[in-house]
Amino acid sequence: VQLVESGGSVVQAGGSLRLSCATSGFNLADYAVGWFRQAPGNEREGFSCISSRDGQTVYADSVKGRFTVSSDTARNVVYLQMDNLKSEDTAIYHCAVERRPRCFGPAYNGRVYLPMDLFMSSGPGTQVTVSS
Repeated sequence: VQLVESGGSVVQAGGSLRLSCATSGFNLADYAVGWFRQAPGNEREGFSCISSRDGQTVYADSVKGRFTVSSDTARNVVYLQMDNLKSEDTAIYHCAVERRPRCFGPAYNGRVYLPMDLFMSSGPGTQVTVSS
């Protein structure tokens, strides 16, 4: 099972980026894939999840309305479209496949529940830097 993120870059505040999470070794339609990010000195934040089986998506309040997660099961890729980026979005972004077909949802207290002990695997991450 492998996941590899790409698409991270330096972008100005208000700009957009699209991240990709290339997956292999499992059937994307059978497992939920989540996104989490971590900035230096900050705790890990799970902020989005998608179930390709039924199109379920979940977002944290911090990204809702700005980020859109989607998947292409034919290409085994999960995408994260990020619009109206803010300086606080600066972090390393990771995707992870969960040992379950659906995401925990809806968001609780504005947060997405992505327990690491339910990850089959996660990617090495891609750096997103938003300059103000």
